[in-house]
Amino acid sequence: MSKFRYSVGPWNVAEGADVYGPATRATIAFAKKVETFKRLGFDAVQFHDDDAVPEINGKSAAQISAKAKEVKKLLDNHGMAAEFVAPRLWMDEHCIDGAYTSNSAADRKYAIDRSLKSIDIARELGCDKIVLWLAREGTSCAESKDPVVAIKHLVEAVNAMLSYDKTIKILIEPKPNEPVDRSYCGTIGHVMGVSAATVDPTRVGGLLESAHAILAGLDPANEIAFGLAMGKLWGVHLNDQNGLKFDQDRSFGVENLRQGFNQIKVLVENDYGKNGEYVGLDVKAMRTTKDSAGYEHLSNSLTIAKLLEEKALKFDYGFQKKCVAERNYEALEMYVVNLLLRG
Repeated sequence: MSKFRYSVGPWNVAEGADVYGPATRATIAFAKKVETFKRLGFDAVQFHDDDAVPEINGKSAAQISAKAKEVKKLLDNHGMAAEFVAPRLWMDEHCIDGAYTSNSAADRKYAIDRSLKSIDIARELGCDKIVLWLAREGTSCAESKDPVVAIKHLVEAVNAMLSYDKTIKILIEPKPNEPVDRSYCGTIGHVMGVSAATVDPTRVGGLLESAHAILAGLDPANEIAFGLAMGKLWGVHLNDQNGLKFDQDRSFGVENLRQGFNQIKVLVENDYGKNGEYVGLDVKAMRTTKDSAGYEHLSNSLTIAKLLEEKALKFDYGFQKKCVAERNYEALEMYVVNLLLRG
């Protein structure tokens, strides 16, 4: 039995459209997704604000609350929890030049106001985590923003959220590039720096995504370890990535099995989840996937994660200690490969 609880977002079951082509699969209703997530073995749902409350900009506070309560009832009916709510700022016209770091004061205000609505939704859904994917917090034109001022604006935005709700936790999900190529918060180390600058660092931590670390040329297991060492790894998104290309969100472990193993291993070794954290998946189906197989990337990723967890629990720490003492890393490396290939 897995020691982890797993979560997934509704965007992980999508129509297959990308910047180079239209949809290849039919839309699936949110309620049906939740039902299927439960059947596949997931424990919680990740939310963007408008996953829970569609067309959020046109709704009053009372309407937002009512819709969020409907979603909470749906989750309860299927024995599912809400892991977090993330304001989807990067798709809004106000945030074309960034959200919290926009050059426009009006647009920065919009971004903060919408983030506070996400906190309201989180309250109704019964979760205490807000995830910030800082998609456009950076620039594709280096001279278009003062980066020092922009980073201070980011801290101000986080402070506004912390002040709005004294119990909410902010999880920053770093990414080094895409859709902008000069990110202001590209790694888990940057997240720790932003956290330290806020009015309450105890409530600002990180969510580490495997592919985002690879895109920064870093090892995702080490990035996970950095967050754990700081006591601030409050979420993970496991997936995979074929090198320094566009963000692929491949099924977990299909490109870098040993790298995937070490991500699971460091989570197991440090008792990740003991404070209620989830292991999240953020994976996309290939465009060629048929409707009938629209959930296979999720079930495959979940299976691989659990198999690697079994491998991590079998890891021979006595043999590792012997190899380390003798500096016989060739033997240790071969042991790991044999463990993965043979068990």
